[in-house]
Amino acid sequence: MSIKTRKILPVIGLALFALVFLLHPGIASAHQPRIVEDRLTVVTEPEISKAYYGKLEGAPDIYTISSSQDFDLYVGILVPDIAGQKKDITVVVLKDGNQITILDSNAFEWTQLYEPFGADRYWKGGEYRAAAGPGNYEIRVSSTNNDSKYALVVGELEKFGFNESRSAVNLIPQIKKGFFNQSPIGFVLSPLGLGLIAIMYILAFIFGFAYHALLKKFAKGTTRGAVRNIGTPDRLLRVAIGVGLLLWAITTSWSPVLLFFSGFAFFEAIFSWCGFYAALGKKTCPA
Repeated sequence: MSIKTRKILPVIGLALFALVFLLHPGIASAHQPRIVEDRLTVVTEPEISKAYYGKLEGAPDIYTISSSQDFDLYVGILVPDIAGQKKDITVVVLKDGNQITILDSNAFEWTQLYEPFGADRYWKGGEYRAAAGPGNYEIRVSSTNNDSKYALVVGELEKFGFNESRSAVNLIPQIKKGFFNQSPIGFVLSPLGLGLIAIMYILAFIFGFAYHALLKKFAKGTTRGAVRNIGTPDRLLRVAIGVGLLLWAITTSWSPVLLFFSGFAFFEAIFSWCGFYAALGKKTCPA
């Protein structure tokens, strides 16, 4: 096996790893996450599955749907499966001001639900499905004291592309912390979290190979074009930097930038080559 082939194999492995997790059924069947910031929320594309994460603050939260054509209406209620969480959420659905259904928290049995997309656990409450006609719909979410957390699910049609995945990466760490009272590190157990790490590492390795190849070609015979330019102490330092950046990312905001530089630090450690040292013409390993 050639040296070039041995260098490319880790990148291929990471690519396959990312594809396995990003094509996991949990991604395809996930709700598009939304964090509720206002007491009144306008729901667009009501057939597309979305989960609205909110906390009642002294009054019901209102969701509105305006449709000029027939559509399939789905409404479901979830609460986080965390200590001290109340299961007292009630949802009222109205059409043109007239009540068409009520999901009373006392009228059904709450069941536990695990969602692999975000690696989260919920209590699942009532559901409502109906073929809905044109009109103005209102969904009112309330609880006994209007102080409970909830996730309102609207729509059942799964649609999760690149933009939705990018948005979810930004929102899920916030949901972990604010809704589930957990560290964002739990996102690492989900297909999207693992897939994000793999993709950023792939990009970091590709960048490393490309940068390394350019310097070898245009700075041949100089320290800038050296195949290796760091020794064991520097390699161990880069392993530590890679681990540190990875931990920083997955315990805070899951920043793709931090993950990228974590991957690049590992690239430098594996191939005994530092991009910064190469630019400066510096070398710390034996000839």
